[in-house]
Amino acid sequence: MRALHTAATGMMAQELNVQVISNNIANMRTTGYKRQRAEFQDLLYEHVRRVGTQTSDQGNILPAGVELGSGVKTVGTPRLMTQGSILQTGKDYDVAIRGEGFFRIQLPDGRTAYTRDGSFEIDAQGRLVTIQGNLVQPGITLPQNATSVTINAQGQVFATQPGSTTPTQVGQIELALFINKAGLQGIGDNLYLETAASGTPQNGTPNSEGFGNLQQGSLEQANVEAVSEISDLIAAQRAYEMNAKVISASDQMLQATSNLFR
Repeated sequence: MRALHTAATGMMAQELNVQVISNNIANMRTTGYKRQRAEFQDLLYEHVRRVGTQTSDQGNILPAGVELGSGVKTVGTPRLMTQGSILQTGKDYDVAIRGEGFFRIQLPDGRTAYTRDGSFEIDAQGRLVTIQGNLVQPGITLPQNATSVTINAQGQVFATQPGSTTPTQVGQIELALFINKAGLQGIGDNLYLETAASGTPQNGTPNSEGFGNLQQGSLEQANVEAVSEISDLIAAQRAYEMNAKVISASDQMLQATSNLFR
C-alpha cells in the first residue's frame, strides 16, 4: 500500500527535524553557535491523469489531473547566521564581533578555519590562541610582562608594559567575510571551513566597510531562542505522530482486506 511508504518518509523526515532541533537546544549556551533549520521538499509524483492533456477530439483540455505523491525528503539543514546577543564577561581576551565577519584560526594541519567564538587565551609564548590552543590569525604575540591589554573596535591590540603609561600596538585582529555564510562547513569546536558553496573569504579589518566591529570583554551568545525551538519541537512531534497514525490506518485497511479472503 503506497500510504505506508509515504508516511514512513514523513516519519524519517520528522525524526531528522527533531535531531536538528535537539542540537540547537543542546547548544543554547555555546559561544557563537548558529542555529540550524531542517528544510524539506516533496518527492516525485505519479501522474495518473496528467493535467493539460486533451480529453476529446474536440480539443477539450483536462483542467485538473490526478497526481499521487510519494512522500517527503530532507534537502538541507542550513545555518541561520543571524547576530547573537552580546554578553559582557569582563575578561581582557574575550572578544565579540558585532556585525559581519569571522575570526581566522590556524589549525594544526595548516588549514585556516573560521569562527564567531572570541573566547581567546594566551599560550606560554604569549601568543593569542583559542581554547584548543589554535593560533588566531594573523599571529599576535603579547609581551610577557604586559600589565594591561586593550583591543579596540578596529581590532588593534595594544599592550602596556611596566614603567610606561603609553600603550604600544602589538598586533591587528582581522576578520573574514563570505558571500554565502550558510555555505560554510561546520567541523565542531565552534569552527567552520571554507567550501565551494561559501565562496572565497574576503579579509579585512574590523569596523571597515562591510565588516563588523569588535567589543573587548564580551562574547557573542548562541542565536537560539528557547521558546521558538520548543514550539518547533512540539510541531515536529505532532507531525511524527500523525504520520504514525497514517501507517496504523493503512495497516488496519490491509488487515480488513485480508480478512475478506478468510
